[in-house]
Formats: sequence, structure tokens, C-alpha cells
Amino acid sequence: MPPPSPSSEAAARAAGWEHFPHGADVGVRGFGLTKAEAFEQAALALTAVLTPPEEVRPVETVEIQASGPDDEILLVQWLNALIYEMATRGMLFGAYHVMIERGRLSATATGEAVDIARHEPAVEVKGATLTAVKVEQTPDGRWLAQCVLDV
Repeated sequence: MPPPSPSSEAAARAAGWEHFPHGADVGVRGFGLTKAEAFEQAALALTAVLTPPEEVRPVETVEIQASGPDDEILLVQWLNALIYEMATRGMLFGAYHVMIERGRLSATATGEAVDIARHEPAVEVKGATLTAVKVEQTPDGRWLAQCVLDV
């Protein structure tokens, strides 16, 4: 198998997520080539607070909508909509597809019912907050979407 091309390597490095420490809570960051991709990655970081996203099977897809007057509020609304859907449906999501247009987010979240024995949820996420919220395009052209989760 030939090595990946430099452009595909750069694309793979452009998308991703991470956690950052914040007192008793946890911060989530998503990175992507587009704002929508950064929001998807932030959602994966949210899932990873609970269980490894790759452990969540793609059994059911749920449509989710969110809106906000600016990108930061939209990010918090998006993550809170996911937290609500997970709690009320008893599900975890491991894959996301986001579209953002004029302050409105339309998305699908794909996952399965929580299996305590298999998923071993680490904590309960109470909500996304405005603490350390940031949505911006970085100097290297990638998008960053971050906030702190109340756990």
C-alpha cells in the first residue's frame, strides 16, 4: 500500500478532538478544516467524556437542530442538544454529520442505546457551558470549537 499523499496526511491532522482540564469540569475541543467539522469533532470529544466513541455502534440515527445568534452560542446549543438527546433517549452517539448555515445547525447523530456493561460511562455530563467557549479559524486555516462541560 503506498504511503498517504501529503494532502491526505494534512487533512487527517486537521480534524480531531481533545480534552483540556478545567477544575472539576472538563473542556472539549474540536478541530476541522471547516466550522462544521470542528463542531462534529467537539461532539466526539463530548462522547469521549462518557465512553470511547469507537465503541459506539451505528444502530440508530437521530436528527438534531440548534440555533444561536453567534458561533459560540451555537456550539453550546449544539452540545446541549446532544446531551439532551442522549439523556432522554438513553443513547450514546459515536458519529456526527453537521451542516451550519446562517446561525442554524442541522445534524445527524448516529449511535446506540447505552449498554452500561460495554460502554462503562465514566461520568454524567450535565451540560455545555459558556466557560472558555471559542469558535474561530486559526492562523493555519483550521477551525477550532471549544467549551467546558459541567460534569
